[in-house]
Amino acid sequence: MASNTIDAGMFAKMFLAGAKNLESKKEWINELNVFPVPDGDTGTNMTLTIMSAAKEVAALRDTGAIDMPSLCKAVSSGSLRGARGNSGVILSQLFRGFTKSVKTCQEITVPVLADAFEKAVETAYKAVMKPKEGTILTVAKGGAEKARELADAGVEDLADFLDQVIRYADEVLSRTPELLPVLKQAGVVDSGGQGLMQVLKGAYDAFLGKEIDLSISTDQSAASPKKVSENLEAQANAEIKFGYCTEFIIMLNRVFNIKMEMDFKEYLESIGDSIVVVADDDVVKVHVHTNDPGLAIQKALKYGALSNLKIDNMRLEHQEKLFKMSQNEAAVSEAQIQHLEEQNSDNDGPRKDVGFIVVSVGDGINEILKALGVDYIIEGGQTMNPSTEDMLNAIEKVNAENIFILPNNKNIILAANQAKTLVEDKNIIVIPTKTVPQGITAVINYVPDLSIEENTETMTEEIKNVHTGQVTYAVRDTTIDDKEIKQGDFMGIGDKGILSVGSQIQDVALRMIDEMMSDEMELISIYYGADITEDDAEALKKEVDKKYSGCDIELQYGGQPIYYYTVSVE
Repeated sequence: MASNTIDAGMFAKMFLAGAKNLESKKEWINELNVFPVPDGDTGTNMTLTIMSAAKEVAALRDTGAIDMPSLCKAVSSGSLRGARGNSGVILSQLFRGFTKSVKTCQEITVPVLADAFEKAVETAYKAVMKPKEGTILTVAKGGAEKARELADAGVEDLADFLDQVIRYADEVLSRTPELLPVLKQAGVVDSGGQGLMQVLKGAYDAFLGKEIDLSISTDQSAASPKKVSENLEAQANAEIKFGYCTEFIIMLNRVFNIKMEMDFKEYLESIGDSIVVVADDDVVKVHVHTNDPGLAIQKALKYGALSNLKIDNMRLEHQEKLFKMSQNEAAVSEAQIQHLEEQNSDNDGPRKDVGFIVVSVGDGINEILKALGVDYIIEGGQTMNPSTEDMLNAIEKVNAENIFILPNNKNIILAANQAKTLVEDKNIIVIPTKTVPQGITAVINYVPDLSIEENTETMTEEIKNVHTGQVTYAVRDTTIDDKEIKQGDFMGIGDKGILSVGSQIQDVALRMIDEMMSDEMELISIYYGADITEDDAEALKKEVDKKYSGCDIELQYGGQPIYYYTVSVE
């Protein structure tokens, strides 16, 4: 095999090998988390992101007819939809830029690779509002700079080229602690950068011809559990007007111009609703609720071949939901269920003006959000970052012209913004909430009489007044913020670092609150988690009452996992 070109077949093999190598190292990468908390998820997020694309690439390989444009499409769109967390979104943007550069090439050479690496870095940096050096971005940039240097020097042998690029990128990774003091203090390199290196090393092994298991599991349940908790008051019991949720992709055999797109949408509207038609280069993604999927399919076949066809009987799923609800929600009486059905009989009716999607975890916190009028709760957060596709699915479910998304975690904001760029038929506003208390404050401060722009400004300003602390436990020994932390210690983590450390949960929580307080604070809200008893929570509230008698103290059951207490002061 010549070592100075990469064709589509080899590119697919290298991508799958990179994905498998990352997957095999994900737990190790998770352990590189700066904070020694039990939810380090960089490896998991990056793995779920790349595996979303790997499934599409594997399916493409199985057809036996693989070319560069279709392969690039699979890598780009698959990773884009599956992106989770900041690291996953950045990885998807690296792939997006890379594939844009190589999709028109029949073969990849050293000069092509150098251009593609530069385009990948440029695209990823543009996706991040405030790029931070010492991260995956720095490692990617270092690799791209080395690639350009080698290409300009006339290197043609790809094996030598890739070896040098990877070696240099590894050196850049080793220097990330010098760029980010928090990494140096924790004694780790950047976890996202390490994840990227595993992708590159796996791909290089495949290029060298090493024997690698390239099988990709199609089981979604283990890798990407269903995390969307549908709000009973807005979704679960709506009357089903059109019974079949029909989705497919048209592989175009002709130019799909604006008139064709409008005609196709008009036809779909005549046979159903909940219509999404997204044209992208040589494919069109279609979604429609209809009583006759065959009509939609016949019409689509006029434009090209179909793939990824999926038809779900929503009436049957609806009945199953009601049955499960009767089992799991025993506290809800038949009269209450009927009332909910009556409330939601207009889900297929006129689109309302404003809706809310919130990322949250914990049955108590979810109930608080529902009571505040949130339309859709995506279950997740620090322990499981929702993907861009999870966001898109939620957006599709909320029948509103303007939809506010509250990520409630700094590691989810990028995925929310990425979903926003993919939606054309609704106005999506991402309020950059970094904690659940910020999300609650944002919803409370929404005023129906104000414009979308005025509410956006108000909510964005109000969340700045909310300071959050969370109590969890340490999974390893380390030193952070000049605090010695031992495995098994409890930690109070604030918005900008570790606030308290100790062996007693209640003591750590109290000292954390002390660190959060200032003279202007008037309200302290305490949400106790699934592993805290009500008696212990009440005892903490009494102690806080004694010390801060001039403040309003609120205690509520949150039910959140991993974090014993979530506290906000404002």
